[in-house]
Amino acid sequence: MIMMTPEDKYALKELLRGFGVFAGASAVFIVILLILAHFASGGKPLEPSSEVVHKYKACDVVRYAPHQVAEYKYFLHCPK
Repeated sequence: MIMMTPEDKYALKELLRGFGVFAGASAVFIVILLILAHFASGGKPLEPSSEVVHKYKACDVVRYAPHQVAEYKYFLHCPK
């Protein structure tokens, strides 16, 4: 059986208190970031966007961004 000295108990208590403060501060920071992200998006979900950027023969070259990020996909739209 391992006996803890009073110094060991104090050190363990301080270590656990430090972990608790770190976890609490991290949780508050994450909640603040989520709230700011919600207000930055205007409270509405991000929607995909598309726009005609060029013409090729009788077709439109359409640029599509699925989640309003800098990731674009291009395709041809040819009405018959």
